[in-house]
Amino acid sequence: MDNVLFSTADLADCAGIEPVCCSQEREVTGIYCCDLLSMVMGRAQEGDLWITVMGNVNAIAVAALADVACIVVAEGAVLDEEARTKAQQQGINVYCTELPVYQTAMAVTALAAGGA
Repeated sequence: MDNVLFSTADLADCAGIEPVCCSQEREVTGIYCCDLLSMVMGRAQEGDLWITVMGNVNAIAVAALADVACIVVAEGAVLDEEARTKAQQQGINVYCTELPVYQTAMAVTALAAGGA
């Protein structure tokens, strides 16, 4: 397994990122940004923090398939109710932020470097 950058619990220290559905603490070993679900299925790695604007049930299914540590739904997009229920059922950690994708990636990269 890759080096651990931080845990999902550490996201509480990341300004502007709020928990929506957090079922289990996971180690984050990478950061992946993409909205095209087929690319995420093939390229996201187990343990990645996945940043996207997709807040639907398909994103939850892809997160489970890729075994990412969590999803951060950026740009003020929301996790719909069906997706929230599925995330809870499947133990997928989901966070939301108003930040744009790039700024979200910078914030979690700063967290990984030791400063939120």
